Amino acid sequence: MRDVRLTALREAPDAFGSTYAREAPFTEEQWLGRLHDRAVTYLAYLPGSAEPAGIAGVYIDGDAAGGERPEVVSMWVRPTARGQKVGETLIGATADWSRRHGFADLLLWVTESNAPARRLYERCGFTLTGERMALPRDPALIEVEMHCPL
Repeated sequence: MRDVRLTALREAPDAFGSTYAREAPFTEEQWLGRLHDRAVTYLAYLPGSAEPAGIAGVYIDGDAAGGERPEVVSMWVRPTARGQKVGETLIGATADWSRRHGFADLLLWVTESNAPARRLYERCGFTLTGERMALPRDPALIEVEMHCPL
């Protein structure tokens, strides 16, 4: 998971709220801390390949009092695997996990200028909610929220 996440941060820096420089020095304990009962990370593989073709996570944002919601995070597909349904498979896995945990919808944030990712999410049933915010690590980039009923 660490290696794929760091590769994603290097390959597509504008797609993430974090940076390679921030996460590269994380300790094993910090990486393992991302794995818990309120989150899951999936790695996708193409047939016959030992190298992960992509990564996606989903975590439960919020709390019971303020309303919990599952949110897709860390979504990335290796450039050589794009166009081979890896993204759809990863989104399907995050949706299945969310359903199994009793949620009726799934959310995500995507950089407004990332047209290929937005098209993928639309193919998977996501629509824009109208919510927008600056990307935390680069306020010049705007993220838009998307929602998908499960």
